[in-house]
Amino acid sequence: GTRLAGRIWLPIDGEDDPVPAILDFLPYRYSDLMAVRDSAVYSYLASRGYVCARVDLRGTGNSDGLITDEYTPQEQRDGVDVIAWLAAQPWCSGAVGMTGISWGGFNALQVAAHRPPALRAVISLCATDDRYADDVHYRGGCLNAVDTFQWAVSMLTWNALPPDPVVAGERWRDIWRERIEETPAFIEPWLSHQQRDDYWRQGSVCEDYSAIEVPVYAVGGWADGYTDAILRLLAGLPGPRKGLIGPWAHAYPNNSVPGPTIGYLEESLRWWDHWLKGIDTGIMDEPMLRAWMEEYVPPAAFHAFSPGRWVAEATWPPPASRTPPRKLFVHPAGLADSPAPGDLEGSSPVPGSPMRHRGQQSAGLDAGSITIEGGHGDWTGDQRGEDGRSLSFTTAPLESPIEILGHPTAHLELSCDRPAANVVVRLCDVAPDGASLRVTFGMLNLARRLGFDRSDPLVPGRRERVTIPMKAIAHRFDPGHRIRLAVSTTYWPWLWPPPDEVELALFAGQGSLLELPAREPQALDDELPSFGPPEDPEEMIPVEILARHPTSRLLTTDLVTEESSVVFDWNVGGRSRLADGLEIDGSNVTTYRIREADPLSATVVTEQSSLLRRGDYDVTVETRGEMTGTSEKFLVTMHLDAMEGSRRVLSRQWHLEFPRDGT
Repeated sequence: GTRLAGRIWLPIDGEDDPVPAILDFLPYRYSDLMAVRDSAVYSYLASRGYVCARVDLRGTGNSDGLITDEYTPQEQRDGVDVIAWLAAQPWCSGAVGMTGISWGGFNALQVAAHRPPALRAVISLCATDDRYADDVHYRGGCLNAVDTFQWAVSMLTWNALPPDPVVAGERWRDIWRERIEETPAFIEPWLSHQQRDDYWRQGSVCEDYSAIEVPVYAVGGWADGYTDAILRLLAGLPGPRKGLIGPWAHAYPNNSVPGPTIGYLEESLRWWDHWLKGIDTGIMDEPMLRAWMEEYVPPAAFHAFSPGRWVAEATWPPPASRTPPRKLFVHPAGLADSPAPGDLEGSSPVPGSPMRHRGQQSAGLDAGSITIEGGHGDWTGDQRGEDGRSLSFTTAPLESPIEILGHPTAHLELSCDRPAANVVVRLCDVAPDGASLRVTFGMLNLARRLGFDRSDPLVPGRRERVTIPMKAIAHRFDPGHRIRLAVSTTYWPWLWPPPDEVELALFAGQGSLLELPAREPQALDDELPSFGPPEDPEEMIPVEILARHPTSRLLTTDLVTEESSVVFDWNVGGRSRLADGLEIDGSNVTTYRIREADPLSATVVTEQSSLLRRGDYDVTVETRGEMTGTSEKFLVTMHLDAMEGSRRVLSRQWHLEFPRDGT
């Protein structure tokens, strides 16, 4: 009984000659916020013989109803119904594909697990199969600070926007008021479920890969936060599957940084033609995984290009016997191939004596974004400062290159002086001039060391052995460069700190080592066909840019109060005007603050706005949220203001408390 709204692109001959349909199912408003982007993608596919449907989720954009959370069972049932509706239309051949980037990539996999009869194939970009371990809320069982709250305020802002009167007619104000009055604060379930319980298992397709029987093409980039799911899907799905990982950020591969970009729309067309039209495009004759082997680039807060080359794997994971992992053992003087301490000059540890580290709360301020969108300031800078705030272990200069593809892993033997602690590991490429490039990272909430679905506080002083997988990467370490492993107990604002400062004791020798997924060049690498160039937009909706400013990330430290802050100005699009006269504007500024030696001073403040204006249609939604913590609770306040012109339509406030559960 709920009406969903969408925009549909039809081939010129669509009504006379039924063709397959492709669905993209999102909460991000097809008629304004995503109108320009969508038109560039779907006009391309429609002009090549596909019906393309961009549908707003219930309760968002121009659709009726109410959105209550992300990735709900209702959302998935709606997706199944939309696919059935598309397949039944006279202009559709009965075959449907589903695609999307980010949210649309998530629910394409989730809907596929319901096995709608008409669904024939999926392309999922920049998405995950595990809602707890690999999204914006928790990583390694640690509560994310840099994304979780900012994202909750973002969704509060967008969910409180009205439908367009052109679509909704005179009902638009009534629908708007209902949305403002009823839209929930998404942060509530996220902080109410701090362990991996049934709330997170729902919608995590990794719980049962066998439920997805249709072919899946998983696409992403090393700079994105969701790359790991691609490798898991290749290893776990039972049916035909392919993976593509470029150097890209959280964006389409034909329009992303760092380059090189590719003709992604052409690549997607090869997939759809094969699975929806039965045309042999040769795409399934190519290797299962194609990935960009990154090379060293001087560290900077923005990268327009990533040097490297394409490599390929016929299957994933590759045969274990092909190239054994490279093991580098931790010693006080650095990393070495042997656990024997005498192999490193200057290494003279007392047997059993640990290396001790008390983390600075400001460590991690130069971590950049977890999910890099491609903006200025999104990447990390030179890591020498961060390395100095960590326990750092470095090899001698390499005599020959080392290439890796997969998950580097840190195995650590350690103890802590508190029952709650986090451990962060970073893998860095140190150039001959000393510059330190972060290659990848990993993190673990030690209270979750025995499983993300339980809380097991540490016994202070007791030695533990833990394994910390790092985010997957392909990287070449050149001769003359050095490999560095950095270990810390803090990483603000990525991770919310535990209530007390933590002293870590790390034990060298057999129990502490870095394991690298070494890879030798393969013959397949040289046989890969070239991608076409990025496509120019064909029928993109005209847009006039009225004002724009670049993203920014500002780091400051007050030397008197010892308070440090990082301010992200996300630049959510600037001010623009569409061809129908609709003016769009928005802002998103998030500030993360913390004082040295005081983890309970950690604070996140997000201020956002979204404006839509066309003639008498003049609406603005403004939100502000603040999150802090005590030793026992997380404290959240949120405020929402909805305005029509200069008149306030409605205001709402939330004051929420959540008991800390091992975080």
